[in-house]
Amino acid sequence: MNDEPSRLQLIRFARHVVVQQATAALEQIDGWIAVEERREAERRQGEEMRPAPPEWLIQHGLNRTNLDAVHTGDCWAATKSGRCRPATRQQAVEALRQQVPACVHCRPDTALGILD
Repeated sequence: MNDEPSRLQLIRFARHVVVQQATAALEQIDGWIAVEERREAERRQGEEMRPAPPEWLIQHGLNRTNLDAVHTGDCWAATKSGRCRPATRQQAVEALRQQVPACVHCRPDTALGILD
């Protein structure tokens, strides 16, 4: 008797190994997909829960007592300074009237309708 497997048996064994490897690879990829879907859902939830940015910002000086500038809430220059605090429209108008400079980048004086 011949104990060696036939060519057909070897091909079927090779197919079985490939199916096992492919199944394992697909399970791994499905795991990666699940992780990314969870991260994406968490990111979306975080964005939805994030409070809206303020409409106006007032930049304080280094000693935090003097006022350096008035900005719109989405001004890129305001985020660079790190010394800005949210302000109401009335506070921004009042600061501009008290000669606090308007940011030259976002022009809150124009947005507020206050022109010299």
